Amino acid sequence: MTDQSPELTWHGDVPVAPRFDGPYFSLGDGLAETRHVFLAGNGLPERFRDGFQIAELGFGTGLNLFTALHAWRAAAPHGRMHFTSFERFAMPVADMTRALAVYPEIAALAAPILDTLDISQTCLRAEAHDLSLRVILGDARRTVPVWGGRADAWFLDGFSPAKNPEMWDTSLLRAVARHTRAQGTAATYSAAGHVRRGLADAGFDVARRPGYGRKRHMTVAQMP
Repeated sequence: MTDQSPELTWHGDVPVAPRFDGPYFSLGDGLAETRHVFLAGNGLPERFRDGFQIAELGFGTGLNLFTALHAWRAAAPHGRMHFTSFERFAMPVADMTRALAVYPEIAALAAPILDTLDISQTCLRAEAHDLSLRVILGDARRTVPVWGGRADAWFLDGFSPAKNPEMWDTSLLRAVARHTRAQGTAATYSAAGHVRRGLADAGFDVARRPGYGRKRHMTVAQMP
């Protein structure tokens, strides 16, 4: 069971988490940020194939999921995308809907999936003809190590390492590595030195790339 729903404030239509003193996505353009960091950072949509598994730390508003699904449908590969997210503080669906409404193309494909989610459960599930979604609720330091899957791509999207250090814990990054397929990738907006070292120590080949907006750098990683 998730610890609790997050406490939220709003900066316009962008939800902000006082607990972590940060917005859930860029105040400038969250959709462009997701496409730059998590899609391009993982070489997507070029790598999509039937059964492609994305895993994520921090479901939040669902923007990363629905941006990936939008890209999947535009690329039109055969089969289904699998998406597994690990979330401790599940946002109410009404708040997800409000946050996503600023991006009409994303909100339209999100609506029928969000309608099926019940955040009172320990694992949220949704199915579509081209998507299998699981959102595993609880502390990722406990839920990732016992996950039965392995990812082709990771979206590492916890709040700032300075404000949300448990999501960047070295033991959690090692669990991420153990649940990554050979040649699998990871991407994050963070370029913090201890995050890059943690990924390298876990077994990834790590590199810095230009970040989004005002962020000078971001981090990408690949499992040999």
